Amino acid sequence: MSVFLHTCNLNIVHAFRTFEQVWEELCADIRDGVLTSRVNVPSIRTAMAKLLKPDPELADMIHKKCTGLSNWYGLIPALFPNAKYVYGIMTGSMEAYLKKLRHYAAELPLLSADYGSSEGWIGANVNPKLPPEFANYAVLPNIGYFEFIPLREKTEDVEKDKIDSTFPCMEPKPVGLTEVKVGEEYEIIVTNFAGLYRYRLGDAVKVVGFHNSTPELQFICRRNLLRTINIDKNTEKDLQLSVEAAAKLLSDEKLEVVDYTSHVDLFTEPGHYVIFWEMNGEASEEVLKECCNCLDRSFVDAGYLGSRKVGAIGALELRVVSRGTFQMLLDHSVPAGGAVSQFKTPRCVAPANKSVLQILCDNVVKNYFSIAFGSM
Repeated sequence: MSVFLHTCNLNIVHAFRTFEQVWEELCADIRDGVLTSRVNVPSIRTAMAKLLKPDPELADMIHKKCTGLSNWYGLIPALFPNAKYVYGIMTGSMEAYLKKLRHYAAELPLLSADYGSSEGWIGANVNPKLPPEFANYAVLPNIGYFEFIPLREKTEDVEKDKIDSTFPCMEPKPVGLTEVKVGEEYEIIVTNFAGLYRYRLGDAVKVVGFHNSTPELQFICRRNLLRTINIDKNTEKDLQLSVEAAAKLLSDEKLEVVDYTSHVDLFTEPGHYVIFWEMNGEASEEVLKECCNCLDRSFVDAGYLGSRKVGAIGALELRVVSRGTFQMLLDHSVPAGGAVSQFKTPRCVAPANKSVLQILCDNVVKNYFSIAFGSM
């Protein structure tokens, strides 16, 4: 195998986290040529029985390589020595898994896949050697007709109090592919051969340059994933940076955040942010309390900070969920019609998404409230 790839890097990380837990069992299956009794689907057992033969030599080799690793660093090249790079979607909500993926990949390069969506392809990664965090995508003008709604003008007007932020704003006029400006942020509109007419993708992007005459875009966030209670506006990226800052406090206890999501609780007075965390072990009460405070402090949006200081937004709440909770979200999405390869952990769970919210709340084992801006 020269290329290790998957649609989303979440699935690669999830596969190797599972491998960490069952690798000895897998070695036993390979050595004996018989599937473990945990695999209880008859059709799978029948199919594998035709393929699986005893291979003690391979089992011993895998066992030796796994026991020789330090905290699973470099697992991918150890198991797949011919791999040249790891390829997958690594932007947006997938960016949160890059640290763990780099741990598994060691020195193997990470290549971010081209920019696409369920509605079609948008751009090609023309600088694949760039780190995934800085991946740029040249728009493919032959795929469809692209327009761009400027985002900065509307935001600046609200911030400068030129208009009341509670008053409905008129959208800026969309501009064409060749009319965008470097450094500006836009929302993408697409008209394509599939029948979509001026369809708003909901992606906020930044123009970072041009490849020949087509703009190069950097993905910023999903516009519908804004967390807001008062005048605060925190994006998926803001949440990621906040979680990364707080997760550093776990390093002394050799723990890490497996996955996370958020929720805006408007049923309390005042409303407050709720962060759900799953960890790979048990952290002390003192560390988790400080993590909660750090999460709260790390949201640097002026609207959020101002609202917290005057009490217009309540203390941030950290809810620690039991191990395997985010696997339950994946298991829940598949019977509902979702494909495993397309699954993305929701970074902001809306109140209307009652089933997902219920799974998270049912598995909370600890919760903490921030005192970063004073006691509750």
